[in-house]
Amino acid sequence: MQCKSPCRPSAKVAIIGAGSVGSTTAYTLMVDGVASEIALIDIDKDKVEGEALDLAHCMQFTQQTSITAGDSFELVKDAAVIVIAAGIAQKPDQKRTDLLETNTKLFKKIIPEIIRYNDQAILLVVTNPLDVLTYVTWKLSGLSSCQVFGTGTVLDTARLRYLMGQHFNMSPKDITASILGEHGDSEFVWWSRANIAGVRLDQLPEYSLQSLAMMYEQTRNAAYKIIAKKGATSYAIALVVCKIVKAILRDQSRVFTVSTYLDHYAGVHDVFLSVPTVVRRGGICQRLEIDLDSQEQNFFRTSAHKVKNEIDAAMALIE
Repeated sequence: MQCKSPCRPSAKVAIIGAGSVGSTTAYTLMVDGVASEIALIDIDKDKVEGEALDLAHCMQFTQQTSITAGDSFELVKDAAVIVIAAGIAQKPDQKRTDLLETNTKLFKKIIPEIIRYNDQAILLVVTNPLDVLTYVTWKLSGLSSCQVFGTGTVLDTARLRYLMGQHFNMSPKDITASILGEHGDSEFVWWSRANIAGVRLDQLPEYSLQSLAMMYEQTRNAAYKIIAKKGATSYAIALVVCKIVKAILRDQSRVFTVSTYLDHYAGVHDVFLSVPTVVRRGGICQRLEIDLDSQEQNFFRTSAHKVKNEIDAAMALIE
């Protein structure tokens, strides 16, 4: 099913939160020439204005992009896409779900302010715990589930394909393998449908169950490793956001494993999880059906149960 776009024709992108992820996302969007206008919003007015000035000095080397910044949510007016990257960041040895209470309370404040000035845009959530906060955003916004989704496991999938490329000595661009479920510790690999250029993995000489297990563990723990070494992840997630925003603004109908609302889908109900989803100008009104083996079905339901419990905890904080 395709949905009619709720968005006005626009290439304006607003970013809430000018921390490591938000500012790097703005830079990536500018370099790629995706947006004609970027609005940066952050409670720290001096910092966000400094980020905007630094970005403005890039204009000689990029396509012309208008940069605005400030601490007012009025800046989201007329944006086609609003990227929500506000919140406390994950610290070393800290799980994504440890951020739940603080970031849920923050979203209770900022989502109504966004909707006050713009209820036509696509809301793309980046903040962790991703799946929970995407659900919270959807509920607080009152928008269609077509308009609200999260970056999901697009980055996790990219990490997996990178590792598979290293192991099999193949380009990640020729690898079909996806991470499904939670953007978090209960995520799992859709191994039963993984292949390289249509060739099953078990047909390759480098294949072993041990190597697949190792790649999964490295993928699941990648963010923890990066945060422990440099304090935050930024470059790869910024590129993920850029690719998703481009798919929206240019109506590309790209398939990404974004975090989307699922109800009576593969045995799960009323939860946001990552599954293959078509991203268009109108948002995400088409979720592809997944064919899971019995073990993967159990993984998917376990992931849904975990996220649903966290959603219930978050909703109790905003009622």
